[in-house]
Amino acid sequence: MSNDDFQELIAEQGRQLYRTMPWREDTRPYYVLVSELMLQQTQVDRVIPKFNAFIDRFPDEATLAQASLGEVLGLWQGLGYNRRAKFLHESAKKITHDFSSIFPNSYADILGLPGVGPGTAGAIMAYAFNLPVVFIETNVRTVYFHHFFGDGDKVSDTELRPLIEATIDTEHPREFYWAVMDYGTCLKKQGAGRISQSSHYKKQSPLKGSVREVRGQIIKQLSLSDIPLDALRAQYQDDTRFDLALNGLVADGLVMQTAQVLHLTK
Repeated sequence: MSNDDFQELIAEQGRQLYRTMPWREDTRPYYVLVSELMLQQTQVDRVIPKFNAFIDRFPDEATLAQASLGEVLGLWQGLGYNRRAKFLHESAKKITHDFSSIFPNSYADILGLPGVGPGTAGAIMAYAFNLPVVFIETNVRTVYFHHFFGDGDKVSDTELRPLIEATIDTEHPREFYWAVMDYGTCLKKQGAGRISQSSHYKKQSPLKGSVREVRGQIIKQLSLSDIPLDALRAQYQDDTRFDLALNGLVADGLVMQTAQVLHLTK
């Protein structure tokens, strides 16, 4: 398939499969940042109502920066991976304090925001600023594996990057990546995801029975009220995951203890 043929195919798939999302209807950088962090490990259908509620309460970086982490975590409930909420809160503070509440527009500055890696920084550059940067995530890999690599071939992102550079629609990068995302989702639903071909693929461990499960339970309870340590520990009795989960939450700065009472970081 030629580069031109691939671009035409992506454009056509984009027209057929386009999904309306609030961060597509309004592409301000803050909205894109919130959506990108929420979408990590979480499906679009679950994110949309959480995004709308989050934006209703924290419509901009300054409002989010002024809130307590506890309030942010409370709104985050249901999305999991609560460190993402902490990163988002810290990013809002950095934008407010270091950039005078003006979202940075350089790749280096965006990459310097807490919790923002190369993929998220590239997505913000493409979606918010409509720049033809290369970024790689699961749906991008899915589409390119499907059209340019044989079934079973192991592919690294280093191999993908020049191919994306050669095939991206440089005039309409935002719409190009939207189309790739929607097409990739469609391919996965058809069983053509083949994401295990990625050299970077790591299968996510099940939530049930994991330390991550207990972390989420603790955060959920503390989002409702402070709890004495002994009372919370009693709920888990001989469950060895409790100390691992609680110590991890404290180390991550999500939970604090004051006079034997646990609470979300204020």
